Amino acid sequence: MKEIHPIIEELLKKRGVSGEEEIREFLSEKPQKTYDPFLLPDLEAGVDFILQAVQDQKKICIYGDYDADGITSVSILMEFLRNLTERIEFYIPSRFDEGYGLNMEAVKKIRAGGADVLLTVDCGSVSFEEVELAKELGMEVLVTDHHSITDVRADCLLINPKRADSAYPFDGLAGCGVAFKLAQGIQKKAGLPKAALNRTLDLVALGTIADIVPLLDENRTLVKHGIRIIASGLRPGLAALIEKISFDREKLSSDNISYGIAPHLNAAGRIGDASVAAWLMLVREPNKISQYTDQLITCNQQRKKLQEQAFDLCKELIEEHLSERKFPIVYAEEVHEGIAGIVAGKLKEQYERPVILLTPFGEYLKGTGRSVPGVHLYQLLKSHEELFLRFGGHESACGFTMEKTNFPILEQVLEADMEQALREDPDLFQQTPLPDMALEGNQVTLDLAESLDCLAPFGSKNPKPLFLLERAVLSRQQPMGDGRHIRFLAACGDGYGVECVLFNRAKDYESMIYGDQPVDLTGTVDFQEWRGKKSVRFTVGSMV
Repeated sequence: MKEIHPIIEELLKKRGVSGEEEIREFLSEKPQKTYDPFLLPDLEAGVDFILQAVQDQKKICIYGDYDADGITSVSILMEFLRNLTERIEFYIPSRFDEGYGLNMEAVKKIRAGGADVLLTVDCGSVSFEEVELAKELGMEVLVTDHHSITDVRADCLLINPKRADSAYPFDGLAGCGVAFKLAQGIQKKAGLPKAALNRTLDLVALGTIADIVPLLDENRTLVKHGIRIIASGLRPGLAALIEKISFDREKLSSDNISYGIAPHLNAAGRIGDASVAAWLMLVREPNKISQYTDQLITCNQQRKKLQEQAFDLCKELIEEHLSERKFPIVYAEEVHEGIAGIVAGKLKEQYERPVILLTPFGEYLKGTGRSVPGVHLYQLLKSHEELFLRFGGHESACGFTMEKTNFPILEQVLEADMEQALREDPDLFQQTPLPDMALEGNQVTLDLAESLDCLAPFGSKNPKPLFLLERAVLSRQQPMGDGRHIRFLAACGDGYGVECVLFNRAKDYESMIYGDQPVDLTGTVDFQEWRGKKSVRFTVGSMV
């Protein structure tokens, strides 16, 4: 194993990665950590079921969610199963008319369209009633999912690493990861070429990063190999989208996927029809690729505009009526339902507390919540589930539908919950992340910035390392753009100067940036490349 930068070694140790073999696997360009798909509950029976359906020439309908994980999950199985059958279609529900997960009307429509087999991806674990209806109508059902099972389980074959009886060693797969493991099982049993399976890893990487599941363990293997396939340009629709949004696919990072590609896939379901994004991943005709790419870019532009307007409106509502609330619940009739989740997330970051955004949904209300670290939103709302008609989510994000009359009750109980939680932990809302380690100015080098890349892909449970520059004196301040960003030089205690940049929050820290007192800077060590020349910079996240 080649020599590792001592700071990288220290960071790995702090993240629980130790021992030569474990370090080698974590840093490898071609990691090997993966598990036998047949360890997943019902996977072997699911593989046999699909192969029998293909042999019997039954029509299969893949049913997925309208987010990037659902879209990539649908695309993986559509592409892979086409190696076995042409009697296959997919269905992605409308966010606006149908909502998340299986629904009764969709099940009826799918059966009326001639489907014999309903195969879900990224949803369905607790869709007991919908699965029963599908069976009554004469369909056979296989559910693949990765969400927590906290309600009555669907009575059918159910592949989910979070099942209580699962023997699978890793429960952090995204929906697309579970779909891939089903495809892997089919490939092994049917004797299909591995290339048919591996060419879908680009979609697994997209969906896994977009769904913010832990980028550790088997996910790290899937994503690293998937990013290599993206770089090869094997999928023409994805390559066209990457080129159109001005990314270099050969240098694509997890951040590029999170903040560039995934929002375009999600925008299809937020603004229009998520099927457009799935078709872009599947088609090969240049005219269709161009058409679908343009549609996604237009949807994302509309999404950005709506998001900005909605955020400003909700900020105004909070500051006028809810500024003292520990858990603001914002009712915003004018907010486009498709961007409610993003806006709730932005409000959560702005006010450093959990936020729910309510929008009208026919005669009901639809709620979208986002939470801060330390407040388990799913458990909190689960304790009041009698208030909801439909409800689901996880630790940091939840969605629900409820009667309008329950709105004031929900406000009251969640505010009381938060007040109690803050009595028990007054620092609950202090979100400033702790740095991984402190650096001297002379340690902020291009060599370190480039070495840190070996810890990528960064994301959930494997964030970009945060460093602390203590008691830095700031000078050479240069505002950028409209004044929201700024560059400056930080003179550190050891006498070395570090070039710094702060994005979006220059006005928040204005007094410290231009003050004469030393400040502590927390941020990341990065490099930028301009005309073939690389330079190191410290990207500031916060300062005190």
